[in-house]
Amino acid sequence: MTIIKRLPPVHIHPTLYIFMGIAFLTGTFVQLFILFSVVIFHELGHYFMALRFKWRVQRVMIWVFGGVMETEEHSNKPVKEDMLVTLAGPFQHLIIYGLLYLCAAGDYLPRVYIEEIATYNTFILLFNLLPIWPLDGGKLLFCLFSIVFPYQRGYYTVIIWSMLACLVLFAIQLIFFSFNLSFFLLMSFLFMENIKEWKRRFFVFMRFLLQRYHGKTYVAAVRPLVVGPDATLMEVFSRFERNKKHSVYITYPGGERRVLDENDCLRGFFHEKLHLKKVGEIAEII
Repeated sequence: MTIIKRLPPVHIHPTLYIFMGIAFLTGTFVQLFILFSVVIFHELGHYFMALRFKWRVQRVMIWVFGGVMETEEHSNKPVKEDMLVTLAGPFQHLIIYGLLYLCAAGDYLPRVYIEEIATYNTFILLFNLLPIWPLDGGKLLFCLFSIVFPYQRGYYTVIIWSMLACLVLFAIQLIFFSFNLSFFLLMSFLFMENIKEWKRRFFVFMRFLLQRYHGKTYVAAVRPLVVGPDATLMEVFSRFERNKKHSVYITYPGGERRVLDENDCLRGFFHEKLHLKKVGEIAEII
């Protein structure tokens, strides 16, 4: 199989067309080409690392100063793999610095182009490392939250954090610097992306649970969950942790205990349609 055949579909975000129009009006095609090339090289880092781990990549969406690689893994791969796939993008910028050094040493490119490529390369690297979802910095932050918190709490926290970070950065820019339209548009774009992510949070969480229900998840450890008989299935699911399998221990008032495997809870929710049942009632049925 050739490399071309293995590449995923690449889609252009509508905002990039706006900048293409600006480049047409201002005659900055060279700068746009440099920017686009650096972004593509960045995304190839993510893609080939994902390919190394046999991830299923759906498509790559290209923005103005970055992109998003969409996969079918839905946070059920090892956190270590997730972090390596995320870091592979920023690592590409180090390769660009190395290539620019060789070009400068061999006088293969005019100095003006080398400086311009280096400037865009640095900007895109630093921009993508901002701790804002869905930038690489935000994804790394989510990986850390996934280690510390249950999946749902970590996911919700990174979205709220990202929206606050956008507002704080914009406020800092207004207070300490002169107004910059490009920065305003970037922060607005990221803020709206997180608004959309918040609106679809329940769907993302359900997709995470479905992957576990179908057994398509990596398990590194087993951790028991202790709940009362009146706990709902969603309350139990909200405590599910990434890369961990759970045994649900139901503790009754008299000290009696019953145990449910997490698969029993997931089957009761998705297959048996016992959405409104308490775990104590499900333990009686199963």
